[in-house]
Amino acid sequence: MSDSTSGGQVPSIGLNDGRAIPQLGFGVFQIPPEDTAAATTRALEIGYRHIDTAEMYRNERGVGEAIARSGLDRSEVFVTSKLNNGVHRPDDARRAFDDTLAALGSDYVDLFLIHWPLPGQYDGDFVSTWQTLIEFAEDGRARSIGVSNFQAHHIDRLLAETGTVPAVNQIEAHPYLTQDDLRRYDREHGISTEAWSPIAQGKVLDDPVIAKVAAASGKSPAQVVLRWHIQRGDIIFPKSVTPSRMQENFEIFDFALSDEDVAAITALNRNERTGPDPDTFNWLGPPHPRPA
Repeated sequence: MSDSTSGGQVPSIGLNDGRAIPQLGFGVFQIPPEDTAAATTRALEIGYRHIDTAEMYRNERGVGEAIARSGLDRSEVFVTSKLNNGVHRPDDARRAFDDTLAALGSDYVDLFLIHWPLPGQYDGDFVSTWQTLIEFAEDGRARSIGVSNFQAHHIDRLLAETGTVPAVNQIEAHPYLTQDDLRRYDREHGISTEAWSPIAQGKVLDDPVIAKVAAASGKSPAQVVLRWHIQRGDIIFPKSVTPSRMQENFEIFDFALSDEDVAAITALNRNERTGPDPDTFNWLGPPHPRPA
Protein backbone atom coordinates (compact mmCIF):
# COMPACT_ATOMS: atom_id res chain seq x y z
CA MET A 1 0.00 0.00 0.00
CA SER A 2 1.55 3.26 -1.10
CA ASP A 3 1.28 6.64 0.54
CA SER A 4 0.66 9.91 -1.24
CA THR A 5 -0.02 13.44 -0.12
CA SER A 6 -3.36 14.93 -1.01
CA GLY A 7 -5.81 17.40 0.44
CA GLY A 8 -3.04 19.67 1.72
CA GLN A 9 -0.55 18.33 4.22
CA VAL A 10 -2.36 15.15 5.27
CA PRO A 11 -0.98 12.02 3.58
CA SER A 12 -3.32 9.44 2.09
CA ILE A 13 -2.99 5.70 2.56
CA GLY A 14 -3.71 3.48 -0.43
CA LEU A 15 -6.30 0.79 0.33
CA ASN A 16 -6.32 -2.70 -1.14
CA ASP A 17 -9.36 -1.89 -3.31
CA GLY A 18 -7.56 0.90 -5.16
CA ARG A 19 -9.09 3.75 -3.17
CA ALA A 20 -7.30 6.04 -0.74
CA ILE A 21 -8.04 7.33 2.76
CA PRO A 22 -6.60 10.41 4.51
CA GLN A 23 -4.28 9.15 7.24
CA LEU A 24 -5.53 11.73 9.74
CA GLY A 25 -9.23 12.26 10.37
CA PHE A 26 -11.66 13.65 12.91
CA GLY A 27 -13.57 11.27 15.19
CA VAL A 28 -17.02 12.09 16.53
CA PHE A 29 -17.28 9.31 19.14
CA GLN A 30 -19.03 10.58 22.30
CA ILE A 31 -19.89 13.95 20.74
CA PRO A 32 -23.59 14.54 21.53
CA PRO A 33 -25.78 14.52 18.41
CA GLU A 34 -26.82 18.14 18.99
CA ASP A 35 -23.15 19.25 19.04
CA THR A 36 -21.85 17.14 16.16
CA ALA A 37 -22.63 19.48 13.27
CA ALA A 38 -20.79 22.38 14.92
CA ALA A 39 -17.77 20.25 15.86
CA THR A 40 -17.55 18.70 12.41
CA THR A 41 -17.92 22.11 10.79
CA ARG A 42 -14.94 23.36 12.79
CA ALA A 43 -12.92 20.28 11.84
CA LEU A 44 -13.63 20.87 8.15
CA GLU A 45 -12.63 24.53 8.53
CA ILE A 46 -9.30 23.47 10.05
CA GLY A 47 -8.68 21.17 7.11
CA TYR A 48 -9.79 17.70 8.15
CA ARG A 49 -11.19 15.76 5.19
CA HIS A 50 -11.85 12.43 6.89
CA ILE A 51 -14.69 12.04 9.40
CA ASP A 52 -15.24 8.85 11.43
CA THR A 53 -18.74 8.22 12.78
CA ALA A 54 -20.95 5.18 13.51
CA GLU A 55 -24.59 4.23 13.77
CA MET A 56 -24.01 3.56 17.47
CA TYR A 57 -22.89 7.16 18.06
CA ARG A 58 -26.29 8.49 16.90
CA ASN A 59 -24.64 11.51 15.29
CA GLU A 60 -24.37 10.63 11.60
CA ARG A 61 -26.96 13.29 10.81
CA GLY A 62 -24.77 16.02 12.31
CA VAL A 63 -21.84 14.88 10.17
CA GLY A 64 -24.03 15.04 7.06
CA GLU A 65 -25.32 18.49 7.96
CA ALA A 66 -21.79 19.83 8.44
CA ILE A 67 -20.63 18.50 5.08
CA ALA A 68 -23.72 19.90 3.33
CA ARG A 69 -23.14 23.35 4.83
CA SER A 70 -19.38 23.38 4.27
CA GLY A 71 -19.42 24.29 0.60
CA LEU A 72 -17.17 21.30 -0.06
CA ASP A 73 -18.08 18.79 -2.71
CA ARG A 74 -19.13 15.47 -1.17
CA SER A 75 -16.22 13.81 -2.96
CA GLU A 76 -13.76 15.97 -0.98
CA VAL A 77 -14.71 14.46 2.38
CA PHE A 78 -14.00 10.83 3.29
CA VAL A 79 -16.77 9.54 5.58
CA THR A 80 -16.60 6.33 7.58
CA SER A 81 -19.53 4.79 9.45
CA LYS A 82 -20.08 1.47 11.18
CA LEU A 83 -22.89 -1.04 11.54
CA ASN A 84 -24.72 -0.99 14.86
CA ASN A 85 -24.27 -4.13 16.98
CA GLY A 86 -27.97 -4.93 17.17
CA VAL A 87 -28.49 -5.18 13.40
CA HIS A 88 -26.06 -7.84 12.20
CA ARG A 89 -28.66 -10.04 10.55
CA PRO A 90 -28.62 -9.34 6.80
CA ASP A 91 -32.07 -7.77 6.43
CA ASP A 92 -31.54 -5.68 9.56
CA ALA A 93 -28.14 -4.60 8.27
CA ARG A 94 -29.64 -3.57 4.93
CA ARG A 95 -32.25 -1.40 6.63
CA ALA A 96 -29.67 0.10 8.97
CA PHE A 97 -27.38 0.93 6.06
CA ASP A 98 -30.24 2.68 4.28
CA ASP A 99 -30.76 4.70 7.46
CA THR A 100 -27.07 5.63 7.56
CA LEU A 101 -27.19 7.01 4.03
CA ALA A 102 -30.39 8.92 4.82
CA ALA A 103 -28.87 10.40 7.98
CA LEU A 104 -25.70 11.42 6.13
CA GLY A 105 -27.75 12.87 3.27
CA SER A 106 -25.56 10.98 0.81
CA ASP A 107 -26.07 8.18 -1.68
CA TYR A 108 -22.83 6.52 -0.59
CA VAL A 109 -20.41 6.21 2.31
CA ASP A 110 -16.67 6.05 1.67
CA LEU A 111 -16.01 3.28 4.18
CA PHE A 112 -18.47 1.06 6.06
CA LEU A 113 -17.35 -1.26 8.84
CA ILE A 114 -18.73 -4.03 11.01
CA HIS A 115 -18.29 -2.32 14.38
CA TRP A 116 -17.64 -5.45 16.50
CA PRO A 117 -17.45 -9.18 15.71
CA LEU A 118 -19.72 -10.11 18.69
CA PRO A 119 -18.64 -13.77 18.78
CA GLY A 120 -21.21 -14.64 21.44
CA GLN A 121 -24.16 -13.21 19.49
CA TYR A 122 -25.98 -14.33 16.34
CA ASP A 123 -24.74 -17.91 16.91
CA GLY A 124 -21.25 -16.58 16.29
CA ASP A 125 -22.13 -15.69 12.70
CA PHE A 126 -20.48 -12.49 11.55
CA VAL A 127 -19.76 -13.95 8.10
CA SER A 128 -23.29 -13.39 6.78
CA THR A 129 -22.98 -9.81 8.04
CA TRP A 130 -19.75 -9.43 6.08
CA GLN A 131 -21.44 -10.88 2.99
CA THR A 132 -24.08 -8.17 3.35
CA LEU A 133 -21.38 -5.47 3.42
CA ILE A 134 -19.96 -7.05 0.27
CA GLU A 135 -23.38 -6.36 -1.33
CA PHE A 136 -23.07 -2.69 -0.36
CA ALA A 137 -19.64 -2.54 -1.99
CA GLU A 138 -20.85 -4.29 -5.14
CA ASP A 139 -23.70 -1.82 -5.64
CA GLY A 140 -21.36 1.14 -5.00
CA ARG A 141 -23.14 2.53 -1.97
CA ALA A 142 -20.13 1.63 0.18
CA ARG A 143 -17.02 2.61 -1.72
CA SER A 144 -14.86 0.52 0.63
CA ILE A 145 -15.75 -2.00 3.34
CA GLY A 146 -13.89 -3.23 6.38
CA VAL A 147 -14.08 -4.35 9.96
CA SER A 148 -13.52 -2.89 13.39
CA ASN A 149 -12.20 -4.67 16.49
CA PHE A 150 -11.59 -7.91 14.59
CA GLN A 151 -8.81 -10.21 15.75
CA ALA A 152 -6.72 -12.19 13.27
CA HIS A 153 -8.79 -15.35 13.74
CA HIS A 154 -11.99 -13.43 13.00
CA ILE A 155 -10.53 -12.15 9.74
CA ASP A 156 -9.19 -15.61 8.88
CA ARG A 157 -12.78 -16.82 8.96
CA LEU A 158 -13.99 -14.02 6.67
CA LEU A 159 -11.26 -14.83 4.17
CA ALA A 160 -11.90 -18.58 4.30
CA GLU A 161 -15.66 -18.27 3.84
CA THR A 162 -15.93 -15.30 1.44
CA GLY A 163 -12.51 -14.63 -0.07
CA THR A 164 -13.09 -10.88 0.31
CA VAL A 165 -10.35 -9.06 2.21
CA PRO A 166 -11.39 -6.10 4.36
CA ALA A 167 -9.87 -2.81 3.25
CA VAL A 168 -9.44 -1.67 6.86
CA ASN A 169 -9.32 -3.10 10.37
CA GLN A 170 -10.05 -0.43 12.97
CA ILE A 171 -8.63 -1.48 16.36
CA GLU A 172 -7.70 0.03 19.68
CA ALA A 173 -4.02 0.93 19.47
CA HIS A 174 -1.76 3.31 21.39
CA PRO A 175 1.66 3.23 23.13
CA TYR A 176 0.28 1.06 25.96
CA LEU A 177 -1.39 -1.33 23.45
CA THR A 178 0.82 -1.33 20.38
CA GLN A 179 -0.93 -4.30 18.72
CA ASP A 180 2.22 -5.18 16.81
CA ASP A 181 1.15 -8.75 16.03
CA LEU A 182 -2.29 -7.76 14.75
CA ARG A 183 -0.87 -4.85 12.78
CA ARG A 184 1.64 -7.23 11.20
CA TYR A 185 -1.18 -9.63 10.32
CA ASP A 186 -3.13 -6.77 8.72
CA ARG A 187 -0.08 -5.67 6.75
CA GLU A 188 0.62 -9.21 5.51
CA HIS A 189 -2.95 -9.43 4.24
CA GLY A 190 -2.98 -5.99 2.61
CA ILE A 191 -5.33 -4.57 5.25
CA SER A 192 -4.82 -1.00 6.47
CA THR A 193 -4.89 -0.52 10.24
CA GLU A 194 -6.83 2.29 11.86
CA ALA A 195 -6.13 3.11 15.52
CA TRP A 196 -8.96 4.18 17.77
CA SER A 197 -8.21 5.63 21.21
CA PRO A 198 -4.81 6.70 19.81
CA ILE A 199 -3.75 8.46 23.03
CA ALA A 200 -5.42 5.88 25.34
CA GLN A 201 -8.01 8.45 26.45
CA GLY A 202 -5.14 10.63 27.63
CA LYS A 203 -3.52 7.96 29.81
CA VAL A 204 -0.22 7.99 27.91
CA LEU A 205 0.25 11.75 27.93
CA ASP A 206 1.91 11.87 31.35
CA ASP A 207 4.34 9.07 30.56
CA PRO A 208 7.93 10.24 31.23
CA VAL A 209 9.23 8.78 27.95
CA ILE A 210 6.63 10.65 25.92
CA ALA A 211 7.16 13.82 27.96
CA LYS A 212 10.90 13.66 27.24
CA VAL A 213 10.36 13.25 23.49
CA ALA A 214 7.82 16.09 23.51
CA ALA A 215 10.18 18.45 25.32
CA ALA A 216 13.00 17.68 22.89
CA SER A 217 10.80 18.15 19.83
CA GLY A 218 9.02 21.30 21.02
CA LYS A 219 5.66 19.58 20.55
CA SER A 220 2.93 18.51 22.95
CA PRO A 221 2.75 14.93 24.24
CA ALA A 222 -0.44 14.40 22.21
CA GLN A 223 1.26 15.58 19.02
CA VAL A 224 4.18 13.24 19.68
CA VAL A 225 1.89 10.23 20.16
CA LEU A 226 -0.16 11.06 17.07
CA ARG A 227 3.05 11.48 15.08
CA TRP A 228 4.23 8.08 16.35
CA HIS A 229 1.06 6.56 14.90
CA ILE A 230 1.57 8.35 11.58
CA GLN A 231 5.15 7.11 11.26
CA ARG A 232 4.03 3.55 12.04
CA GLY A 233 1.53 3.78 9.19
CA ASP A 234 -1.62 3.87 11.33
CA ILE A 235 -4.72 5.78 10.22
CA ILE A 236 -5.93 7.93 13.13
CA PHE A 237 -8.90 10.17 13.92
CA PRO A 238 -8.44 11.86 17.30
CA LYS A 239 -11.60 13.32 18.84
CA SER A 240 -11.84 16.68 20.54
CA VAL A 241 -14.46 19.41 20.59
CA THR A 242 -11.95 22.00 21.81
CA PRO A 243 -10.98 24.11 18.77
CA SER A 244 -7.40 24.66 19.96
CA ARG A 245 -6.88 20.94 20.49
CA MET A 246 -8.48 20.10 17.15
CA GLN A 247 -5.98 22.47 15.55
CA GLU A 248 -3.09 21.02 17.57
CA ASN A 249 -3.99 17.47 16.53
CA PHE A 250 -3.90 18.57 12.90
CA GLU A 251 -0.39 20.07 13.20
CA ILE A 252 1.67 16.88 13.22
CA PHE A 253 3.19 16.99 9.76
CA ASP A 254 5.88 19.63 10.32
CA PHE A 255 8.19 17.42 12.39
CA ALA A 256 9.37 13.83 12.56
CA LEU A 257 10.38 11.48 15.32
CA SER A 258 13.71 9.72 15.14
CA ASP A 259 13.82 5.95 14.82
CA GLU A 260 15.05 5.88 18.41
CA ASP A 261 12.07 7.91 19.60
CA VAL A 262 9.63 5.66 17.76
CA ALA A 263 11.27 2.58 19.29
CA ALA A 264 11.24 4.08 22.78
CA ILE A 265 7.51 4.85 22.55
CA THR A 266 6.76 1.42 21.11
CA ALA A 267 8.64 -0.15 24.03
CA LEU A 268 6.02 1.30 26.40
CA ASN A 269 3.60 -1.47 25.39
CA ARG A 270 1.74 -3.08 28.31
CA ASN A 271 -0.99 -4.83 26.30
CA GLU A 272 -3.32 -2.58 28.29
CA ARG A 273 -6.75 -1.87 26.85
CA THR A 274 -8.97 1.13 27.56
CA GLY A 275 -11.91 -0.60 25.86
CA PRO A 276 -13.43 -4.10 25.70
CA ASP A 277 -11.76 -7.31 24.55
CA PRO A 278 -13.16 -8.22 21.10
CA ASP A 279 -13.09 -11.91 22.00
CA THR A 280 -15.53 -11.43 24.89
CA PHE A 281 -17.45 -8.23 24.04
CA ASN A 282 -21.02 -9.11 23.09
CA TRP A 283 -23.02 -5.99 23.94
CA LEU A 284 -25.72 -5.33 21.37
CA GLY A 285 -25.75 -1.63 22.13
CA PRO A 286 -28.62 0.84 22.05
CA PRO A 287 -31.56 0.19 19.72
CA HIS A 288 -30.80 1.23 16.18
CA PRO A 289 -32.15 4.78 15.79
CA ARG A 290 -34.42 5.44 12.84
CA PRO A 291 -33.72 8.76 11.09
CA ALA A 292 -35.97 11.63 12.09
